[in-house]
Amino acid sequence: MRMGNVIAAGSVAALLLAGHAFALKSDKDQRSTVEADYSKFVQSKTGAVGDPDVYDLDGNVVITRGSIKMTSAHATLYKIPSAANSPNAGETSRVVLTGKQAHMQQVHDGDCALMTANADKIDYNPLTSLADLTGSVVVIQQGRGEFRGEHMIYNTDTGDMESGNKAEPSGRVHLVMEAKAQAPAQSPNNCGFPGGAGKPAAAKPLDKPAEAKPQPKQAKPAVKPAADKNDGGAH
Repeated sequence: MRMGNVIAAGSVAALLLAGHAFALKSDKDQRSTVEADYSKFVQSKTGAVGDPDVYDLDGNVVITRGSIKMTSAHATLYKIPSAANSPNAGETSRVVLTGKQAHMQQVHDGDCALMTANADKIDYNPLTSLADLTGSVVVIQQGRGEFRGEHMIYNTDTGDMESGNKAEPSGRVHLVMEAKAQAPAQSPNNCGFPGGAGKPAAAKPLDKPAEAKPQPKQAKPAVKPAADKNDGGAH
C-alpha cells in the first residue's frame, strides 16, 4: 500500500522510519573529537572498569565521530581507564548531552540522507551504538519522515529506532511518513567522509612468461674439398 503524508499517532513497541536507511558504516571506525569552552577532568581512583575517568564539558560542546555530530550546552564523557582489565580499556563508554536542546545528526549509508535528532537529553553509548533520547524528541530523516515523542532509542550502527511503550498508553508518538519517491542516487565516495578499514586488494596473478618458440634448424654450409697440391703440375 502506498502512503503519502500519513500521520500516525499511537503507542508502539518498535518504530522504523528508515526503511533500509542504514547508518554510515564507517562511523564506528573513526576516532572522536571533542570541543568545548570549558572542561574538567577527574581521573579514576582505582583504574577499574566501574570507576571511569570523567570529563565534564561546558559551553558550545561539539563532539564528532565520522558523520556523527553532537552538540549541547553541557556534556559528560565517561572513559574506561587504560589500565582496566577490559578489552575496551581506554575507550569512551558513555556520552551524556544535556541542554535545551541537545542535538545529534548522522548521515545514512549509500544515499547520504541526513538524520537529525533533538532532545532535552541524549545518552549515547559508543560501545553498543545506542543513543537514548528523552524529552521533547524530534527526529527527522531526510526524504523518509519525521518522528515526535518523549522517548526514543536510536542505533547509530544500523539506523533502527524504537519508541513507545505498550504498557503505558500515555507515551504516544507522532509519525509522518513521506510519500514514496524515486530511489536516491548512491554515493561513490562514502558521502565525503573517511572510510573504514577496507579489505586489501586481491593480488593480481602474474602473467606467465611467453613460451620460447623452437628455432628452425640452419643448414650446415657445404665444405669444399681441399685442392690437391699436385693439381696443375707436370706428370
